[in-house]
Amino acid sequence: MPRQSRSSLARFFQRRSTSGSAARPSGNDARRQTLAHLGEFIGSRVGVEAYVEPPTTDIPSTILLVASTGEWTRRRVPDERTAFELANQLGVPVYNVRFTGYPQRMRDWNSAQRKAK
Repeated sequence: MPRQSRSSLARFFQRRSTSGSAARPSGNDARRQTLAHLGEFIGSRVGVEAYVEPPTTDIPSTILLVASTGEWTRRRVPDERTAFELANQLGVPVYNVRFTGYPQRMRDWNSAQRKAK
């Protein structure tokens, strides 16, 4: 049976069975939790922008949300295309970190957090 074409965002949310341990959320639950977390972050902070990070040998692509204060959160996504689609769905500006680098406000926030410890 030929596989129908779907957007990567649709694949991100499609229901799949997983064979992980009981402590690990199912694929559908993890996707729902990711979307809820990102939405909460955006809804509770000002000036949030998304940065798409490329995959590494150990970690798949990620979406990084950075608020105007520099506070940030990061979540894994299946691929870069999904991250761009997810940012668009969430209604935030999105950038490719390969081209823009990380925002200075994020580095400043990280530095302040290290000093506070």
